[in-house]
Amino acid sequence: MAKIDAFFKLMNEQGASDLHLTAGQPPALRIRGEIERIKYKVLDSDDLRGMLYEIAPEQKIKTFEESGDIDFGYEIPGLARYRANFFMQKNGVAAVFREIPSTIMTSDQLGLPEVVSKLATLPRGLILVTGPTGSGKSTTLAAVIDVANRSRKDHIITVEDPIEFVHQSQGCIVNHREIGIHTNSFATALRGALREDPDIIMVGEMRDLETISLAVEAASTGHLVFSTLHTSSAYKTVDRVIEVFPSSEQPLIRSTLADGLRAVIAQVLFKRIDRKGRVVALEILIANPAVRNLIREGKTHQIPSMIQTGKKYGMILLDDSIMDLYTKGMVSAEEAYAKANDKGRFRPLLKTAPPDFTEA
Repeated sequence: MAKIDAFFKLMNEQGASDLHLTAGQPPALRIRGEIERIKYKVLDSDDLRGMLYEIAPEQKIKTFEESGDIDFGYEIPGLARYRANFFMQKNGVAAVFREIPSTIMTSDQLGLPEVVSKLATLPRGLILVTGPTGSGKSTTLAAVIDVANRSRKDHIITVEDPIEFVHQSQGCIVNHREIGIHTNSFATALRGALREDPDIIMVGEMRDLETISLAVEAASTGHLVFSTLHTSSAYKTVDRVIEVFPSSEQPLIRSTLADGLRAVIAQVLFKRIDRKGRVVALEILIANPAVRNLIREGKTHQIPSMIQTGKKYGMILLDDSIMDLYTKGMVSAEEAYAKANDKGRFRPLLKTAPPDFTEA
């Protein structure tokens, strides 16, 4: 057993999502969204480096020593998988580990609306799950891919950095590929995937122009493509995809995206106040013909209004979802206000409204 495994067991026992190990500081866990120190000695840089290198692949260690940053996956059988990131900082080496549960939670267990599960049944198109880091995007994607894996008879390829949730082939054949181990980049893997007879392609993150271009192309040529972006709302996601391209290419990508996009799910995690745990608020955009016309015509600023009038399709605005959680007594007024897009709507819920210099 590796020395560091004791921290992972503690992490699991405490229900933590992340483990932070930093030279010059004691270890810490992120529990229900907040950092909590572990009662342990301050970590020495050389000791920590030895502890980390014990579990890292040799090639990843070489890359880390050359670049100062690496990502990879680590697994303790019977416990969990972990997404590891090593990085250099002022006092030496540091690392953050995100726990990836070995059991994939279902849509029902996550409290996702039925329309999200139905996305797994689509024959083709692009589906984007967005939100800030740590908002549960990978967990939502895993639940949807799991629905497809159980209900379809297709070929699923995932391209991730690193591999997070592991899907055992059921109705589908599932192949997982990790950047830096099984392929050089997202773009390289996507180009290859188009020759590997996939029906469903899951791209861990659309990071650059080439990856976004290939993902949109794959969705437009008969594949069902899932991916993530770090955007806070549905219409900002559409704008982000378009604005990555040079201005001369934007009219074409606007048209291609309008044809290929099927849904955008923007999500934010909240600490529950009614019991232990966290709960997700969702903004859901379904790309019906009216939405596609807005994208094609460059009127994405009208998408929120379209979501508001599209409830029969399963659409919902993020602020409406947050208000619903608040009304049910699941989240605090303070956190609802802090994470809402329209803060003015939530300010009356507060006993004392804090000054918000961002709205000055």
